[in-house]
Amino acid sequence: MEVIRNRPIILTIICIIGIMWSLGSFVFVFSPTIKKISDWAPAIYGTMVALQFISFIGIWHMKRWGVMICISAFFAKIIFSLVVQDIAYVEIGLSIIFTVFFLIFYRRMDEEL
Repeated sequence: MEVIRNRPIILTIICIIGIMWSLGSFVFVFSPTIKKISDWAPAIYGTMVALQFISFIGIWHMKRWGVMICISAFFAKIIFSLVVQDIAYVEIGLSIIFTVFFLIFYRRMDEEL
């Protein structure tokens, strides 16, 4: 028997913002700015953006793995930002706010894939 989990409206809003944010960030993967950093930077940044997008899809479906991937992508982006010395404080702030809401609703999320 499948348990139906209703997604809270705040998670719906955050997921929509997060998906749009990820799609916007994906454009940056191909920018000259990130290519100037190094040969490996576009590939690593692209992987992080893809993981972030996948995590928001998981959270949209109320899956715990989405929260885990989101937190992992958040820390990976912070490490990447520190390495390339380009820290985006607004992105860090939004990620922290999103993560707090994800953790509030974490217990209501499904453990299954």
